[in-house]
Order: sequence, then structure tokens, then C-alpha cells
Amino acid sequence: MERDVRADGRRGRERGPAEGADPRRWRALWVTLTAGFMSLLDVTIVAVALPSMQRDLHASAPSIQWVVSGYALTFALVLVTAGRLGDAIGRRRIFLLALAAFVLCSAAAGAAPTITLLVVARLAQGTAAGCLAPQNSALIQQLFRGAERGRAFGLFGAVVGVSSAVGPVVGGLILMLADGPQGWRWIFYVNVPVGAVAFLLGLRLLPRVAPRRRERLDLRGVLLLGCGVLALMLPLILAESGGVRRLWWLFPAGLGLLAVFAWWERRLTAAGGQPLLDPRLVTSTRGYAAGAAIAALYFVGFSGVWLVFALYFQNGQGYSPLRSGLAVTPFAIGSAAAAVVAGRLVERLGRLLTVCGLAAVALGLGGALLILRLAPGGTAPWYAAPALLVGGMGSGCVISPNVTMTLRDVPVRMAGAAGGALQTAQRLGGAIGTAALPGLFYVVLGTGRHAFGPAVTVAVGSGIVAILCAFALAVYDWLRDHAPGPPRNPSEPSHDPTRAGRP
Repeated sequence: MERDVRADGRRGRERGPAEGADPRRWRALWVTLTAGFMSLLDVTIVAVALPSMQRDLHASAPSIQWVVSGYALTFALVLVTAGRLGDAIGRRRIFLLALAAFVLCSAAAGAAPTITLLVVARLAQGTAAGCLAPQNSALIQQLFRGAERGRAFGLFGAVVGVSSAVGPVVGGLILMLADGPQGWRWIFYVNVPVGAVAFLLGLRLLPRVAPRRRERLDLRGVLLLGCGVLALMLPLILAESGGVRRLWWLFPAGLGLLAVFAWWERRLTAAGGQPLLDPRLVTSTRGYAAGAAIAALYFVGFSGVWLVFALYFQNGQGYSPLRSGLAVTPFAIGSAAAAVVAGRLVERLGRLLTVCGLAAVALGLGGALLILRLAPGGTAPWYAAPALLVGGMGSGCVISPNVTMTLRDVPVRMAGAAGGALQTAQRLGGAIGTAALPGLFYVVLGTGRHAFGPAVTVAVGSGIVAILCAFALAVYDWLRDHAPGPPRNPSEPSHDPTRAGRP
């Protein structure tokens, strides 16, 4: 029986494995991280293969764009609902069902004979990936305690950072190895054997936890949240075809739906019902609201700058997709290395680690941008590599520590929904960044024949501004966390806002 752990806010006083900890927890973690890596990698890996897909399937530009945007859209739509389902009926069950669906949809996408079937397969694949994602953070909270949880989230953060940054590189390598007509299909087929092995290992290693009790799914909340997120994301997803200009009215409509969703969740909670996302996680759980906002702001810049760099290197400097991806690899290397170390430091440094990381990302990207403008085009990536490495190390100190700090006081029984909402904030921020920053790039590029330099400056500079906004919010949260007040006894469990007034 899954225990309702109410001491999640102890800030890592526990230094060893908790009594009764699952001895297979680290092997189970690697299974979930492998599945998570595949699902996040598929957000960006497909981008480099779009030209060959369009040529082989005789697809139009708007339809081929849905291969990328449709996946991102359905991924974001189901995150909170899937997390809540995992809390209610079992994370192991949802994880395995979603992983099996992801593998089958990958095979269907690789075998798709037409663009229509490919888009349908990608929509289904994004749905499966969105069901997988919140189970990762929830399983970490379920399996690990204290300092071990920080290290586990460090590995999780490394997966998030590296999968987002190396997608173009991996895609370019696959296309190079599978050269020739239809070679793009291996971008999807490669998920099949990896996913099948992960599924078999998951059957053996993931813990079986009986549901606490039968719970009803908040269907009205699902509908309101889904429609609200859809309204906010759809214009951004269709930005390249004028979606923001034509569908601008969906933004206020989406905000209105989310406001109604918040009202409904508060009403359901007050009536003693079972909300999709308990509003007290936002209003009463220390660090949750600030952490979600930091994640959204950071991903505006983090997700958008890589598309801008790809456009600059490939269109402005004439690089191949593989060379373009390799040019930003130092960031991925720094992110992976720092995330693992940061997982060990977050229990000691807390939000300060995120503050320092955000400052390093802004400095690293700013330095790389300055070098790209001043150095000769052919050698600029070599000169910019140290700055990108610094930025990547900063990113490794942002993503996983922010997840740890945001979810540290969330009760384990609400971990899936809370993790899903946090990742929804990341996906919304990523959607804004991937639409707005390339859009700014093209706007500036249209002002002159040799405007690639100013275009990359304005677009990446805007991403840095978003990261600096996250930095300011992180500083505020850090200062508030260290404001004078009565010290809390670390041996006392933190308050569980979702159980207020209950026996």
C-alpha cells in the first residue's frame, strides 16, 4: 500500500536510504529515464528530417509542420490528466500502458505511407508521451527520500536537458547512417527496440502499488483544462502559417477557460470532492507556484534559442543539420554533467543553486551570442564553445534543482498531478519560445539581405530576457525562503495542504 508521506519538506536531512526503501529503485529509475529520454527526444529529433519527409510523402508545408507541432500539442494536453490517473489507479500501470502505446505509435509513424497517417500517428504518439512524462517525477517521489531524491532528480534533469539539446544531433546522425530514400523512417523505428526492452524491464522492476481507494476522475476539470491549454497552444503551434495573427482571439479564450478551471477546482475542493489539480498545491504548498513560473519562463528562452541557432547556422552560415547540431553540443555536455552534480547539491544549497544556474545560462548564452557576431563564420562555433559550455552547466543547475524544489513539499499521493502541472508549465513556455523567438528572427531577417547577424541577436537576446525574468523570480523566492522568522524543526513533517481539515 502506497504510504501518504507527509515529511517531504524536510530539505534533505535524511542522508541515507529510507527504511524499507525498494532495493530495486535505482534500476527502476533507469527504466523510467530511458522512456522519458525517448519521449522528450522526439520533440526535437524530427525537425531535421522534415525536408526529406515532405519530399518522400509529397506533403505541403503546413501539413508537414504538424509532424512536429501535433506531437508537442497532444503531449502538453494530457500531462495533468495522466498524472492524476497515475495517482489514482497506479503509476506503474499508466507507465507501462503509455510506453507500449508509444512504441506501437513509433512503429506506425515509421511505416506511415501518407502524410495524413503520419500526422495521426504522431498525434497518438504525443498523447502516449504525455502520459509517460508525469509518471517519471511521481515515481521518483514515490521511490526516493532525502538526499537520494535530489540525486534522482539530478539524473532526471540531465535527461530533460540533454534530450532537448541533442535532438538535432541524433537526428542528423540517424539520417547520415540511414542515407537514401525513406531514411527518415528510422528516426521513428529506433524507438521500437529501445522501448520494447524498457517495457520488459519495467514489468520486472517497477513497484506494484495498490491504489489507496477508488477515486473519481474530475471530468469537468479535464475538459476545462484541456480546452484552455489547447486554446493557448494552438496559435503558437501554427505560428509559422500565421496562426498567431488569425487565431489571436484564442489567447483570451484560453485564459478565460483556465480561470473557470481554477474556480471549478476550488469549488470542488471546498465541497470535499476529488479535483484534477488541488488548488492548494498552488496557494499553500511552499515553492510550488514560484517553481512552476520559473519553469515556464526558463523554457521560453531555453526551448526557443535552439531553433534560432539552427536557423542561423543552416540558413545564414550554410551548415548541414549535423554540423549545426554539433555546434551547440557543448551546451548539452555541460548540462548533463552539471545536472548530476546539482542533484547532490540541491539539498544543501536549495533555491540558491537555481539562482546561480540561471545567471550562468544568461551569461553563457550572452557570451556565445557576442562571439558569434564578432568571430569569423567558419570558426565561430569553436570560439563560442566555452561560453556554451558555461551556459549548459548553468542549465544543469536549473532544471533538476527547480523540479526538486518545486515538488519537495508535495504529498506523494498528489505527485503525478503536481508533476504533470509543472511539466505543462514547461510545455507552455516551450511553445511560446519556439513560436516567438524564430518569429522574431524572421521579422528582423526580412529587413535586409544580410540581416542574419541582427536577427540572431534580437531573437536570442529575447530568450535571454525571459531567462533573466526567471532569474529575478528565483532571487525573490530565495530571499523569501530565507526571510527572518521562527525556524521550523526539521524533525516535524511539513504541512500537507491537500489534507487540511481531514482526519
